[in-house]
Amino acid sequence: MDDAEQINIRSAITKVLPDLPASILDILVETLQSLGVETTEDFHFIQETDLLSTLRPIQARRLVAAWKQTTQTNEGHSQAALSSPSSSTCSSVSLSPSSTHWITPADWVNDFQIPWTKFPEDLMQCLERGKRPSPRLRREMVRIVVTEMMKACASPSTKASTEVAKKITAKYPRSLQDVIAGDVVGLGYHSLVKQLQARIENVKRSSTPRIKKRKQVSDEYDTDEIPAEQRAAMQDTYGCIKWEMKYMPLSETPESQQQKKDKMKALSEQTNFSPGEVETLMKCTYYSQRKEINQGTDLQSLMEEWPFLFQEIGMTVHFQELTGISLKETFLTNVEKKGKRLLDLMRTMCANKSKRILQAVTKLEILRGQLEGCSEDVKDMVLLLLSYFDEKEENLFHYVEQTCLAKEVQVESLPVTPCIIVCGTSCYASRQFMLSVDGKVVNDHIPNFISAICLMFGTYYCLNIHYPVGLGSTLEFLQRCFFMINPERGTKVETKKNKKQLTVNPRVLTLIADLSDQDWRGTC
Repeated sequence: MDDAEQINIRSAITKVLPDLPASILDILVETLQSLGVETTEDFHFIQETDLLSTLRPIQARRLVAAWKQTTQTNEGHSQAALSSPSSSTCSSVSLSPSSTHWITPADWVNDFQIPWTKFPEDLMQCLERGKRPSPRLRREMVRIVVTEMMKACASPSTKASTEVAKKITAKYPRSLQDVIAGDVVGLGYHSLVKQLQARIENVKRSSTPRIKKRKQVSDEYDTDEIPAEQRAAMQDTYGCIKWEMKYMPLSETPESQQQKKDKMKALSEQTNFSPGEVETLMKCTYYSQRKEINQGTDLQSLMEEWPFLFQEIGMTVHFQELTGISLKETFLTNVEKKGKRLLDLMRTMCANKSKRILQAVTKLEILRGQLEGCSEDVKDMVLLLLSYFDEKEENLFHYVEQTCLAKEVQVESLPVTPCIIVCGTSCYASRQFMLSVDGKVVNDHIPNFISAICLMFGTYYCLNIHYPVGLGSTLEFLQRCFFMINPERGTKVETKKNKKQLTVNPRVLTLIADLSDQDWRGTC
């Protein structure tokens, strides 16, 4: 299904169910694709029961009734088309023996049947009851499915695994989707794709001679082959809904934009400005802000011309316009929903498996001492994520004296990517933070750690900065699970030349799967 058809299908659904949440809409589209729907003309083959895994009964009935009514009005046109000379010619071609029995290698995925009857009874009980299978049962399911896949195709591609994973997840979304605290991560089936591909590679490894395997080049990549220039643009726009505004708002002129800009510059010099006024001015001048950022205006000029852009009040407005997401509110909501679960997982299962994480947990307990509160939990969470992904703390934090001023920071030792400057010996001891970008201190007074994390993360999006490889996993996990940015394609991690890039980082998927399994352990 191409992008145009997917848009048509989404439009047909929202026309009947305008209040359907975006996450349910995504799942419904995936369900329809797994059933073989390619265009809106296929809707008249859909039955109510096909939709009950995703929709409530009344919603399913409304959709089916609306689609049937639409197809009935077009039925006369279809019949006339079938009786025309051109269509009869096509019919005679389709009935020829060579076309009815020949199946090309790419067609096997469409005809592939999930081997439900071969699944263990314990697994099917979990699936039918909407419970999450244990890791052992999930691995058994993957083994069975891959065995059947490789009977149809000796070397299934990632694209094929994705289609199979879609079918399985669409059938039992409650049991198999990638979900944390009720929120679907990504498209919901990436961790299953990863498991299927890992199993396929393991099976192939024992039978493929090494010298031959080195020479093999797959004709299907994990992401589309895109020229470097276009890939950079995709990384800039990744996760954004309004990255570039082609036209200035009708209510604005170049003169009014400049006046509002000058007004904000004046307000930034005051200590008692009205927050509401600044928010309104930032929103009204979003067009000019994006224009300057996207044109590559240097950082120093942006700081001088748009001082509020680097403060929490201004960045929150810009980030909301850019991504449609409330920066701090979204983060805090998800910390409340998922933070404790993540910390429990890190301190138990992950610490038991990894000496590195166990040492990190012990160290943070000593540094934290008796301190309590949400901000302290977030510090634990971020520092343990860095340890889990084995990413260096100095890539994200730079420690200075507690009384250090912005002009005293040794900027030559700062990374070029957004970095939180901690005024103190540790994140727990610090009572003030700063933010640096490209070796420059852009905000020298951030009162708490949560604001510092939100500003650091927001800067990547507002200023078109790619995640560095050395922080890619930690930032992507925060992006997907705590800031709820889950694009279907692309990545914000800077890519190395000629290196394939997965839509979702496999290490991030592993942690997401472990978190999803955590609440379900012992239920099967």
